[in-house]
Amino acid sequence: MITKAATLPADAVILDLEDAVPLPDKETARVMSRDTIRVLKSTGAYVFVRINALTTGLAVEDVKLVAIDGLDGIVLPKAEAESDVVELDGMLAEMEKNKGLELGNFKIIPLVETAKGVVNAYEIASASKRIVAVGFGAGDYYRDLGRSVSYLSPEQTELLYARSQTVTASTATGVQPLDTVFFGLLTDMEGFTKEAMLALQLGFKGKFLIHPTQVEIVNKIFSPSLEEVAYASRVAAAFDEAQTKGLGAISLEGKMIDFMTYQQAKNLVNFADLIVKKEERRKQASTVSLSQFFASAP
Repeated sequence: MITKAATLPADAVILDLEDAVPLPDKETARVMSRDTIRVLKSTGAYVFVRINALTTGLAVEDVKLVAIDGLDGIVLPKAEAESDVVELDGMLAEMEKNKGLELGNFKIIPLVETAKGVVNAYEIASASKRIVAVGFGAGDYYRDLGRSVSYLSPEQTELLYARSQTVTASTATGVQPLDTVFFGLLTDMEGFTKEAMLALQLGFKGKFLIHPTQVEIVNKIFSPSLEEVAYASRVAAAFDEAQTKGLGAISLEGKMIDFMTYQQAKNLVNFADLIVKKEERRKQASTVSLSQFFASAP
């Protein structure tokens, strides 16, 4: 599965030490994660590791082993308060000091997965400068409410508040909100696409995935279309020209364009440029062979 991940056009790869790993296999998973970080990084993707929750007593050992040069950051499950993020921040600062890395080198993506976490989403999202995104985890959240995701309604209205709270808190602190994985059948691509579209409409900037077939769909949904980029480019160019003439608002193709519209257009164009550059880096990355994973231990 790890070698497959190296071939996918995903923005980031998250190596899991938590729910996907039985307790007797935790140490083996730590070693495998550590030994594959640099190879995965060479493909152009960001590389994160989801550690075990702080309450398990396993997180310290997780961080000690996987916090190496090349790792982009840590995904913190079941974050419920500012103190959880601060505790992880301290662990990472110690690792950076011990390994001669720049302070702040490792980033954090806390997961909001409980009722308490949803209520405290803003303080979690603003707890550290290391935070680059906040993720919503529907599975544990719904279990915390005494329900199972197996019985989610097709509309998922029962998750609307938690999703919206995650988006609002993340956006207010200037970090990206990421939507939960899909808990439907892996073959239900229609249901998956519908859920991803809902996440986009709510303001999420991306989505966690658990299967290779989901990557292309999400990339398309969360990327601006060629038409959107072309229009945004026209808006930006027209407003730039208008500003040289001292104008604060203009009309373009029958629509009023003010500074806010201009700024949105510029952001979209910049985002599209980032996507193009990332795709170019991915194409330039060397092909990864299975032998590289076994030879990549630090």
